[in-house]
Amino acid sequence: MPDGLAPHSGLLAPRKGRGAVSNPAVRFESTAREAFDDGWGSLADLSDLPPLPTTLLRERSRSALTYNDSPDIGFDRSLNPYRGCEHGCIYCYARPSHAYLGYSPGLDFETRLLFKPDLPALLEKELGRPGYVPRPVALGANTDPYQPVERSLRLTRQVLEVLERFGHPVTIVTKSAGVLRDLDILARMARRNLVHVCLSVTTLDPTLARRMEPRAASPLRRLGAIRALAEAGVPAGVLAAPMIPGLNDAELERILSESAAAGATRAGYVLLRLPLEIAPLFEEWLQAHVPDRAARVLALVRETRGGRTYDSRWGLRQTGIGVYADMLARRFRLAATRLGLLGTNARSQPLDCSQFAPPQPQGAARQLALL
Repeated sequence: MPDGLAPHSGLLAPRKGRGAVSNPAVRFESTAREAFDDGWGSLADLSDLPPLPTTLLRERSRSALTYNDSPDIGFDRSLNPYRGCEHGCIYCYARPSHAYLGYSPGLDFETRLLFKPDLPALLEKELGRPGYVPRPVALGANTDPYQPVERSLRLTRQVLEVLERFGHPVTIVTKSAGVLRDLDILARMARRNLVHVCLSVTTLDPTLARRMEPRAASPLRRLGAIRALAEAGVPAGVLAAPMIPGLNDAELERILSESAAAGATRAGYVLLRLPLEIAPLFEEWLQAHVPDRAARVLALVRETRGGRTYDSRWGLRQTGIGVYADMLARRFRLAATRLGLLGTNARSQPLDCSQFAPPQPQGAARQLALL
């Protein structure tokens, strides 16, 4: 736990450039630490603490592709070059996964990042195995493949180079305009119907975005990325996600309209999800940033989750239940229909898997392969 941070003390001010307010204990540990004021005012004012630096940790991976059989997501395999995400989105559903690594889902999630330098080579090996059956792979299904560290590490670009060489279809979800750096690869793959890209746009309010997603691209830049992708012939979509009752859900129609005007052809939305540690982290964030609305937001969240902060049942975890959730779903359908936006699932605009072909070995390697 970084010095000066108290898990859920209620006395911490937000750290500059970070989303989480605190660093809760890892749920798998047998011991925990609790902040205690010793009478010397040691917890009185921590608002002047310096910004937390980002630490990069190398991870040795055993495999590149992660498979799932979840019935309510539109892909069965994914690739994640990074664990943790410097964007610092307070609502990120990936935060609890950091606990499996022994790190806190709070500030550790956005400051202690793991990267996988072996991922491109592992991917090439897995795609070349006899009997591999190609289906669209989701790039960055857990954490953003274009978070700031990608500018220097370039792992996402290396992964795209492998996928292009194999003729393998890929879908990308990101909050970063950094995706435009790879527009050359994406445009070539788009001409072969091998790629879809979705920009996640949570709000069009730059002030709210900076508080909720402190190191992600501004809403204006995300709309600009949709426009640039569309102009280059890359199928682009928008994910209005997450929709947070009482905070940003009033923006749903405008997000879809502005995205469609920028060139988006597909759209989706997800209701706020608060599994495990995210619930107390989000409540803490509400109290720090919008205390006047905190109680109302949490009450509406519980209304959409059967009285709890989260319902993990298949088919309901993305959309919720009850009058409020049903109204949000109807609003989305009406707006998407009016704007001519397709759904974001693979069935609405299928990618081409028939072009998949492992590259043939060259020179001496080719001769050895024939022996």
